[in-house]
Amino acid sequence: MAETLAREAAQVGLLYILVHLVSIVCAWWALLSVRFDVFLRNPKGAQAKMLQVMLAVIIGYQFAQFVLGYADWSSSIKGLFQ
Repeated sequence: MAETLAREAAQVGLLYILVHLVSIVCAWWALLSVRFDVFLRNPKGAQAKMLQVMLAVIIGYQFAQFVLGYADWSSSIKGLFQ
């Protein structure tokens, strides 16, 4: 029983990590189309790249939280219609 719960918790944890990583990669890919040269003085510098990484992590994390929350809410709602 305890082993089954531990295995389920590990699977859920792995799913959460994968969803977050995929979301961060998608956010990075989407941010590649933004023209940072319009907003930044040195768009090729290290600070600009760090800003892109930070934005990708922030946006990706928020999107992953939305997706995981939506999946959780959806699974909770199905009990309403039984």
